[in-house]
Amino acid sequence: MNLVVKWAGKEYPIDNLPLSSTVQQLKSAIHAKTNVLPSRQKLLNLRFKGKAPSDDQCLNQMSLKNGTKIMMMGSVEQEIKDVSEVPTDLPTVINDFDEETEKKLSTEYREEYLAKVANRVANYEVKIFNDLREDKKLLVLDIDYTLFDHKTPAETGAELMRPHLHEFLTAAYKDYDIVIWSATSMKWIEEKMKLLGCDRHPGYKLAFYLDSRAMISIHSEKYGVIEVKPLGVIWDKFPRYSRTNTIMFDDLRRNFLMNPGSGLKIRPFKNAHTSRSTDKELLKLSAYLKKIATLTTFESLDHKHWESYLIKNRSNSSVEDP
Repeated sequence: MNLVVKWAGKEYPIDNLPLSSTVQQLKSAIHAKTNVLPSRQKLLNLRFKGKAPSDDQCLNQMSLKNGTKIMMMGSVEQEIKDVSEVPTDLPTVINDFDEETEKKLSTEYREEYLAKVANRVANYEVKIFNDLREDKKLLVLDIDYTLFDHKTPAETGAELMRPHLHEFLTAAYKDYDIVIWSATSMKWIEEKMKLLGCDRHPGYKLAFYLDSRAMISIHSEKYGVIEVKPLGVIWDKFPRYSRTNTIMFDDLRRNFLMNPGSGLKIRPFKNAHTSRSTDKELLKLSAYLKKIATLTTFESLDHKHWESYLIKNRSNSSVEDP
């Protein structure tokens, strides 16, 4: 049997595992690949009769298919020892487009790209989890580095969740329908939402998820072919939403090049163990969302200056802390 373990943003093939292997033997094989001790491994989507299997459970009783991907959480011993130390060699430059390139690539009205959007509208199926509300605006959220540090090793999802996430979503839900759009597969979106507890929180409900299949490719001479998230896929499927009432958060500006006026580039959440005590991004953005929710249209807003807008309007603001 050949399996794949996904951990800290990378995939590790576990090849030629005997069908009679136990979970403990699988963990030993994973240890050999990743250096994560079996006792520290948490195999998130490995289930037997709907529950996490015991270490002596045989894999051949779990109906695993060849090539199944298993998401793991866990840290190697040295990383656990070092989490209290602030790294000194972190890159300061984020690989993203500058404003000039953004303007050149703002191609939301190009016929060939609109045709791709139309194709997604016609062929991409959206599964609605909760009712869309007539009087609400729309908030579209990325996952990786926006809500979740998907590369830092950890013992639990709570360690990688962006601070104040549930408070942020609860506050936003009062004024916005909330959609998750990630450049990954639907399977991993569902797993991450379960891991973070976002799929069952009593304070808010997520409307639906979009995955990489809803994205389209555009071309630039400098960067070649890139994948983007065109909001037109949502707007054409659900006409109650438009550029007048939609805002998208993503840590990469290029993801909303088809709709630059509707995107807000959030500061990426990385190195969760050392940054979670200082990260207040969602608290501040919650106040911004509350303030602009009173506007008739978002079209006059420049989300690049959201912090200045919030400061300027704070004196007359009735924003409640989330």
